[in-house]
Amino acid sequence: MKKAIEKKAYSATMKAPAKRPTPAKTIKPSESKSLKKQYVKSGAICKVTFRLPKEAAADAKMVTIVGDFNNWDLTENRMKKLKNGDFTLTLDLPCSREYRFRYLIDTNKWENDWFADKYVPNDFGADDSVVVV
Repeated sequence: MKKAIEKKAYSATMKAPAKRPTPAKTIKPSESKSLKKQYVKSGAICKVTFRLPKEAAADAKMVTIVGDFNNWDLTENRMKKLKNGDFTLTLDLPCSREYRFRYLIDTNKWENDWFADKYVPNDFGADDSVVVV
């Protein structure tokens, strides 16, 4: 009986262990930004991988990337839809330039890149995304 009382008194004085915070989901570097740049050894070309996350293109069937690098052609650079719902495309761009661009979702909705190097106002009252290579 004495041991039971001592045990109860001991447990009453012990502090409950602090709850550990739930760790945030670890984001891989390739997933954390939509723009990935790989410079070719010659320095003249940069392979830029554009990624539009599924959150920006929910239920999209088709996304094209439109910008200075394709004379704002609405159909030239169709992006590939990944299994996770993101859209991606890699383009070889000449270096030492800035390129304005936007994503066109299902031919009727424009979206900027959430991780663009910067944004520049356009003539239509919105902003263009900019990638600097």
